[in-house]
Amino acid sequence: MAEVTLDALVKRFGDVVAVDGISLDIPDESFTVLVGPSGCGKTTTLRLVAGLERATDGEIKIGDEVVNDRRAYERDIAMVFQNYALYPHKTVEENMRFGLEQHGVEESIIEERVAETAALLQISDLLDRRPAELSGGQQQRVALGRAIVREPDVFLMDEPLSNLDAKLRVQMRAELNKLHEKLSTTTVYVTHDQIEAMTLADQIAVMDAGEIQQVGDPTFVYANPRNLFVADFLGSPSMNFVEGTLMRRDGSLVVDAGPFEHEVPDSYRDALDGKLGDRIIVGIRPENVTLRPDGLPALVEVVEPQGEKTVLELDLGDDVSIKASVEPDVPVERTDRVNVEFDRRSLHYFDADTGESLTYTPAERSEASEATLR
Repeated sequence: MAEVTLDALVKRFGDVVAVDGISLDIPDESFTVLVGPSGCGKTTTLRLVAGLERATDGEIKIGDEVVNDRRAYERDIAMVFQNYALYPHKTVEENMRFGLEQHGVEESIIEERVAETAALLQISDLLDRRPAELSGGQQQRVALGRAIVREPDVFLMDEPLSNLDAKLRVQMRAELNKLHEKLSTTTVYVTHDQIEAMTLADQIAVMDAGEIQQVGDPTFVYANPRNLFVADFLGSPSMNFVEGTLMRRDGSLVVDAGPFEHEVPDSYRDALDGKLGDRIIVGIRPENVTLRPDGLPALVEVVEPQGEKTVLELDLGDDVSIKASVEPDVPVERTDRVNVEFDRRSLHYFDADTGESLTYTPAERSEASEATLR
């Protein structure tokens, strides 16, 4: 097992900067997920760790060893690809054995590892089949098995579930969690799926434009985004944002947002006091918007039943719209008039110019995780 350390890592492709000086500590035995939109640099970062790309600048350490100049096969890593990358002419067993054979592992050890791993992944009855005879989920298990038999220091996984249907993805997420509990191998996992990231990771690194925007415990990052990008990217539906001017009225701080005024909770007054007269952005997640008879008036524009919840798109007036996530049995229809209330304890405030959070406060329980963003 080994920790992975990235220090000021840069990768350029001509004039394009794909990875822009990122530094990240990936603890031993952790399950760290790099998450972000397409083109943010997460897969390039993974390929740099794997040795499939050469860093333009910066340092990559696996354990105590700098591996920048080591080839992929010298780094004691195993990678699971998005397209599985199985040899079509080889059987499941031959695919799983291949890497060990190339490293000169003894036959008795190969047989033992393949048998144990096949049993762990419940594919023992598939060992004589070829990839074309397998379902997508079975091929994914074989790809995982081929990595597991290597017993590497680090697993690297590049969107391994993206080719599966929705139900199978949920099943495989649970299987990956169980595997990590059993194997405790340091794992770096890349995905653009925020739900996948939140459910799998004990540490997430949210990336955008080649940079890490925030890293830490998934629950903490969701509840305490450092900037507008993180706040918007994590969550489905994403966070609501309402822009307004910060004012003082009758001794209180108030955000004038056009169709309504919002009084800032006392706990945030010190953080916002220096922004009087400035434009700021109030963020509120849809699950923290509730229907209340004495709340703000709103017009229901869209009703989206989603099974376990119903998402409402609400017009507050003056071109201000928000989304609310409510119980599925709430009797609301399009064009209804309702009243809404925000959970004032769950609000976020951002600088309208920089997008940085004005009220972000690191929590004691996440200090270890937050320290990994250096």
